[in-house]
Amino acid sequence: MPSLPEKPLSNVPLQLHQPKNFQFDSVPESHAWRDLHDHPTVDPIGPDTVPLIDLTDPKLTAKISKACEEWGVFQITGHGVQPDLLTRLEAQIHRLFALPADRKLKAAKSPGDVSGYGLVPISSFFSKLMWSEGFTISGSPLHHAQKLWPDDYSSFCDVVEEFDNVMRQLGNKLLHKILLSLGLSKEDIIRACPVRDWHDMSAAVQLNSYPPCPDPDRTIGLAAHTDSSFLTLLYQNSVSGLQVLRPKDHTGPMRWVTVPPVPNTFTVNIGDLMHVLSNGRFRSVMHRAMVNPAKHRISVGFFCGPPMDVKVGPINKLTGPERGPIYRPVTWQEYQRLRRKLFDKALEAIKIGEEIA
Repeated sequence: MPSLPEKPLSNVPLQLHQPKNFQFDSVPESHAWRDLHDHPTVDPIGPDTVPLIDLTDPKLTAKISKACEEWGVFQITGHGVQPDLLTRLEAQIHRLFALPADRKLKAAKSPGDVSGYGLVPISSFFSKLMWSEGFTISGSPLHHAQKLWPDDYSSFCDVVEEFDNVMRQLGNKLLHKILLSLGLSKEDIIRACPVRDWHDMSAAVQLNSYPPCPDPDRTIGLAAHTDSSFLTLLYQNSVSGLQVLRPKDHTGPMRWVTVPPVPNTFTVNIGDLMHVLSNGRFRSVMHRAMVNPAKHRISVGFFCGPPMDVKVGPINKLTGPERGPIYRPVTWQEYQRLRRKLFDKALEAIKIGEEIA
């Protein structure tokens, strides 16, 4: 991934982030990135194909276990989310990002607030801006939607709330399937899982817009990172852009692998808290978003985590005399604070016996 700069961004005005709604003839220096080709990029062929798993497969747990250990990411079918809902959500996302810049800024994030229009949190660690716009929803979308569409906000709210409800149930189902794939019994999961049912889950929705770019090799839509959550379910439209970092193995060196958009699928990213919960067995996946020279890409990330005040540590059954707990327990809120301070060093900071200033 690109090295962190000596002078990261701080309090960047959103007007500078997306002047003219990215209608440039060339990539301005403010958005021009170096070190984008730190590792080769390969096509999703043969051993470099991200696993595609049907949630109705009788061998589901074995396939999830293999995917989480080897990749930290997989795509799913058979999830039960209706295509009509995704079509309606996609239409509302286009409606949102097509608004004039001054209208979108009315719903800008307030200092210290998670929800609203604005830069992704990791932006503060980089000296360059990303070729994207974002809108985060944590809780009800009503407050910000009323600022965007004072007289016509209900259609946006209705779709987002329906999506949130459906995805919480799918996220809870996936969380339990992933824990089963670690070799835990249903009784073990009842005792150890920080999320009792989908009502307990903390969640956030991230809407992303990646406009066409005149020189996509000079910039990036979203810088390389892992997610802090248990898992993230990502829906992307028909435009490619998501890449995951594959470790060096017997088939080749460390490389970026494109995750192609497959109709009616979700991509499931393992996050840092699942890495902790599994005691390092299921690794969180480093990923990034590239941009397209002619097509507008959108994506929706649904982040699934524990209640904010519940501590997450390695499950006792996954530790023992030969492999003790690697990480100390943390709440999601505490871990997010560490991420805002340390970025990609946060996971290392909660290792037992480790401390990073």
